[in-house]
Amino acid sequence: MRTPWIIAAGALGVCALAASTGLAAADNGKSAADTIQELQSEGYNVTIDKIGTAPLSECVVTSVRNPQQFSQLVPLLGGGTEGGALISQVTSQPVSVSLDCSG
Repeated sequence: MRTPWIIAAGALGVCALAASTGLAAADNGKSAADTIQELQSEGYNVTIDKIGTAPLSECVVTSVRNPQQFSQLVPLLGGGTEGGALISQVTSQPVSVSLDCSG
């Protein structure tokens, strides 16, 4: 009976994390390198698309799109329940960052 609650709690946490990370990463006060570094430190696999050829230090973040978190349900070891409990385990976290490097 606890399994639906575990799944619901995991899904809610994923949605909240994705929303808060997307808003934090889009902060205009940060450099492009800082934004990318922050997302990577949070476990995201960052894909960068850019316009222009200026170095990263001269680029401006124009958008952070699709912060996602993909996960799968795995059995909780040693849960001790007769039906077994499942927990959500993150398998990947992709995000796209667009840069304007036209200087």
